[in-house]
Amino acid sequence: MLRMLKVVKMETEFANLLQEQSSISSESLSWRIPIYTNQINGAKMESVNDPSFQTWAPATAAPATAPSVDSSVKRFSDNPEVNLNKMFRSKPSSLALPLDSPLRVEEPKYEGFRHVMLKLLLFYSKQSKSIRGANVVYKRITSQVDKPFIYNVFNLEKTFKTTFSLLIIHMWLCLRRLKEEGKEGVEFGQYIYEIYHHDLELRVSKAGVNLLLSKWMKELEKIFYGNIIAYDTAMLPEAKQDELSNMIWRNVFSDDGSPMPDAAALPAMARYVCREYTCMMLTDKEAIYSGNFAFTRLANSSLESSRRD
Repeated sequence: MLRMLKVVKMETEFANLLQEQSSISSESLSWRIPIYTNQINGAKMESVNDPSFQTWAPATAAPATAPSVDSSVKRFSDNPEVNLNKMFRSKPSSLALPLDSPLRVEEPKYEGFRHVMLKLLLFYSKQSKSIRGANVVYKRITSQVDKPFIYNVFNLEKTFKTTFSLLIIHMWLCLRRLKEEGKEGVEFGQYIYEIYHHDLELRVSKAGVNLLLSKWMKELEKIFYGNIIAYDTAMLPEAKQDELSNMIWRNVFSDDGSPMPDAAALPAMARYVCREYTCMMLTDKEAIYSGNFAFTRLANSSLESSRRD
């Protein structure tokens, strides 16, 4: 009985999630990452070095009545030390980990007979190295999304929807950076996507939805691709000032499509996303391919300039 109620609850949450998302043509979908070009809606994606593209400028949220929240719904408690209005305003910089960081992951080095055997087994092939690097990159993403800090800072309820939405944002940040490396970057991004897809299946199953799993996965895939394109569009120089905020409100904060609130959390997250976007663009490709980078640290929100987790 409890399992049945859990499944019903998850299916209701999925249904609400699907209802909030814009539809996307099934012909444009594939089980592989779409190799989208720099032409989005006929507009050219500008370089982050363009002085007119100030990605860390705070986004303005349209004032409106905040949606009501059922007091019975558990949210992470507010941190009284967090001043969201002052966060994520520092100048962006590379997210690459320093050479002496204990968080770095180095390629294993073997010698002698073991090295020869591993070479014969293609352990040192480009594909094998890419798969290992992609695993590290995805661990950086889940480290940021699964820990309670991001929910504490932005006062979010930790549900499947919010976690899924945050996963998409951080996946987009990585895939958009890899796009700058051309075909090689897109191919590497495919490995990250396949790891993400497998992880998402496990998350959906763990949440209690085992029936019609393939149906839900296809619907979540549509949402993923639609959001990727929408976030790209929101970062164009000609995009409306509040376009990114609107996307974040709709995908992360809103439970029922309510009007956007005039609160500190939403513009703070918009600044966070913009800043991480620019920081990723400033991060060298070696750090990206090896996964030796870390998103902005949120464990201690008073130290926003610290980027190590």
